[in-house]
Amino acid sequence: MKRRSIITLSSSIIRCQKLDSMFVSVRQISSGGKRSKKKIYHRDYQLDKVMDLQKKPSLILQLKCIIQSQNHQRLLLRDLEKEVGFVEKWNFMSIMEKYPSIFGVGGGCGKELPFVTLTGKAEKIAREQGEARNLMEPILVKNLRKLLMLSIDCRVPLEKVELIGNELGLPHDFKKSLIFKYPEYFSTKVINGRAYLNLENWDSLLAVTAREERFARERMLQSAGGQNKVRITKDGNYLGPFAFKMCYAAGFRPNKSYLEELEKWQKMEFPSPYLNARRFEVADPKTRKRVVAVLHELLSLTMEKRMISAKLDAFHSEYRLPSKLVLCLTKHHGIFYITNKGARSTVFLKEAYDGTNLVDKCSILMFNDKFVALSGRNETSSGNVMKYT
Repeated sequence: MKRRSIITLSSSIIRCQKLDSMFVSVRQISSGGKRSKKKIYHRDYQLDKVMDLQKKPSLILQLKCIIQSQNHQRLLLRDLEKEVGFVEKWNFMSIMEKYPSIFGVGGGCGKELPFVTLTGKAEKIAREQGEARNLMEPILVKNLRKLLMLSIDCRVPLEKVELIGNELGLPHDFKKSLIFKYPEYFSTKVINGRAYLNLENWDSLLAVTAREERFARERMLQSAGGQNKVRITKDGNYLGPFAFKMCYAAGFRPNKSYLEELEKWQKMEFPSPYLNARRFEVADPKTRKRVVAVLHELLSLTMEKRMISAKLDAFHSEYRLPSKLVLCLTKHHGIFYITNKGARSTVFLKEAYDGTNLVDKCSILMFNDKFVALSGRNETSSGNVMKYT
C-alpha cells in the first residue's frame, strides 16, 4: 500500500509537470477555423528574482542544519558528499570558502581529518532557533488544523503532510512534537493500508480565511477614513466581502470590458472554502470561484506564501482542485503567479509580496534572516527550503 501511495504522488507530480509547460503562453482557439490567438503571460520580474535571491541563503541554512545534525556539531569534509551528493558538494565547498564568518574549516594536520563547523558567532545566533521554534508552535498547530479543515473529510494522507512540511514550517519530528503532543486536535489512523492525519475537533472560530481577515481590516480602515463609496478601480481591486486582492504585473493593462467582467466576478458570492466541497456542483461559477479561495487559503497557510506547483497538485483529491490546475492559476494571474525560476515551477500568492520582500514573516523566517546576515548579504532570505532541526 505504501508503494501505491508513492505511485499516486508520482502521477500527481508528472501531471502537474506536463501542465507547467503550458503556462508561459495560453492559446485560445476561436471559432470559424481562424488562426489561434496567443495570450501573453506577463512576468513578474520581482517574484522571479525572489527565486534567485534564495539560492545562496538556502545553501547556508542547509549546511548549518547538516553540521548541527552531526556528532559534536562538526562535519568531516569526506562525509559531505554522502549528505548532499557529488554535484552539490562543490556548491557547499564554495559556500564554506566564501563565508568564513559562518563556517570554520579545521583539521587536515597529522591524523586529524579536515572538518567544517560553525564559528563561535554563528553558534551563538544558531542557539536562538529554539526560541523561534517555540514561538512558532501555536501557529503551526493552528495552520495544521486549518489544513485538515479545508479537506473534504477533515483528513489528509500523512505522506502528503510530510510532502509540504517544509512549506508549512513543520519540524522534521512533527509527528512526535506536534501530533502526539496535541491528541485533542490530531490523531493518525490507517485506512485501507494508508496512514492519515485526522482532525479530532472542528473549531468554527478557525474557519475564517486570510482573505476574510484582510477584508475585515480594510473595512475598518475605510470606516476610519470616512469613505463610503465602493467602486472597482483600474487595477481590478474592489472592497467587498467576496473580493480578492489583485496585483497585476507592470506590463498588464486591462481594458474596460475586462474590468467590467472582473467586477462581476469580484462581487459574485461563493461558499466558504471550509465547507465540504461535495455539497457543490463543479460547473457552478460560484464553485469555480470557491476553488480560487481554496488555493488562496492553502498558500496563505505556508510560511512564505508559495509552493511548488507539483506539491500543490498532489492535493487534487483532498481539496477537489481543478484537473487543469495551471490553467486555473494563469487565468487568475492577478492573484497567483507561477515562475519557472529554480529547479521546479513555483506558485506565489502575489499579495503577500512587496517587490521581492515577503510582507509578513514568522519567527522562523526572521531567525533565518538573522543567521544569513552573518554572511554580509543585504538581501533577506526567503529561507524555507529544508527541514529545520
